[in-house]
Amino acid sequence: MTNMKDVKTIPYRDREFFLQGNATCAGCGLDLSLRWALKALGPKTVLVTPASCLNVVIGIWPKAAPDFPFINMVFAGGASAATGVYHGLKARGIEDYTVMTYAGDGGTTDIGIQALSGAAERGTNIIYVCYDNEAYMNTGIQRSSSTPVGVMTTTTPFGKTEQKKNLPAIMAAHNIPYVATASVADPLDLYDKFKKAKDIKGLKYIHIYAPCPPGWRIPSEKSVEVAKMAIDNGMWILYEIEDGIFRLTGKSKRLTDPKKRKPIHDYLKIQGRFRLVKEEQIKELEQYRDYLWNQVEKELLYQQMEEKTP
Repeated sequence: MTNMKDVKTIPYRDREFFLQGNATCAGCGLDLSLRWALKALGPKTVLVTPASCLNVVIGIWPKAAPDFPFINMVFAGGASAATGVYHGLKARGIEDYTVMTYAGDGGTTDIGIQALSGAAERGTNIIYVCYDNEAYMNTGIQRSSSTPVGVMTTTTPFGKTEQKKNLPAIMAAHNIPYVATASVADPLDLYDKFKKAKDIKGLKYIHIYAPCPPGWRIPSEKSVEVAKMAIDNGMWILYEIEDGIFRLTGKSKRLTDPKKRKPIHDYLKIQGRFRLVKEEQIKELEQYRDYLWNQVEKELLYQQMEEKTP
């Protein structure tokens, strides 16, 4: 894993592949995550992006922001198109490029899930990324299945009543070789996971916590701070599952003890999207967080038992 002492040795530390002047909002989690992902993958990367903020903020050719091959795709076709690109390159004898889908939660947890599941079942050698800003931000801040309980959106003006879908767990159930979560609050952890995914054959899935200042109703300068709070209070767990082996990463390694997790109230208070959240919904969010950590404990316990089995 990369650490602060050797961050200066990152090969593309001083190079930007997603160029300045793009139309992302200040503090955009999409922009922050994509820049670090591309530093890990390098210039031989082809990006396929289904309908999302990313399709819009890149600008119009020939003055578009991506300094690498970039393909706009329909909402439901992210994984399918990436599959086609991968096999097209392979047919031409080009196998040193990384093909990646970079989609929002709407294009992943909802509209794109069928194509993603199919690519996972086929074992297509691509990286699929969900940058999760927990709503359909590009089309007007509508709720998605990745929106948490209590969040105000334009389609849930009094707060969403359903819990967030756990897409990383669904992808892990496909028995693909690599599943990981990441956050813009820990760019080095994110970098390491993309570096690892690049060299693994088969479909790799990375789910990134990516705050959206206008959609979350937070000041743009608080974007990374909010992401850090989500890790510290255990609402967002950093982990990876490599060939079925589960590992906590980053700060989450220290949070297996519930007493070390900070309360969620400050995290909710700083975000305007939670301003109508009810006390019973706060308890639901806490229960969901505890449920996720109980699943983590089961995974760790199971692996300990496996290691002891002769």
